[in-house]
Amino acid sequence: MAAEGDVDLDLEAEENCTGKPTEKPRKHDSGAADLEKVTDYAEEKEISSSNLETAMSVIGDRRSREQKAKQEREKELAKVTIKEDVELIMGEMEISRAVAERSLREHMGNVVEALIALTN
Repeated sequence: MAAEGDVDLDLEAEENCTGKPTEKPRKHDSGAADLEKVTDYAEEKEISSSNLETAMSVIGDRRSREQKAKQEREKELAKVTIKEDVELIMGEMEISRAVAERSLREHMGNVVEALIALTN
């Protein structure tokens, strides 16, 4: 009879007050559900060749415009006349001739503005 009492106690321990058996906590399954929530799912789509060609042409046009603007800026800077101020800037700032000339040309030959720009 002691064995029957033990069995009854075990059954009562497995059932809660509603009469349904209690669920055991799942230790390993919860990680898989959490992993699905945090991982990004990217659907692979086929890129059409027309979209690709359009994007490449836009990029190419932008690059050519930027390069053309750079060349025009260099032409404008080359027109600026600089005097012996290059030697002054080279001596005072201890920089190369190219950097001194560039700074003077960018500031339209103004020595003071060129020196201020070089010190900042």
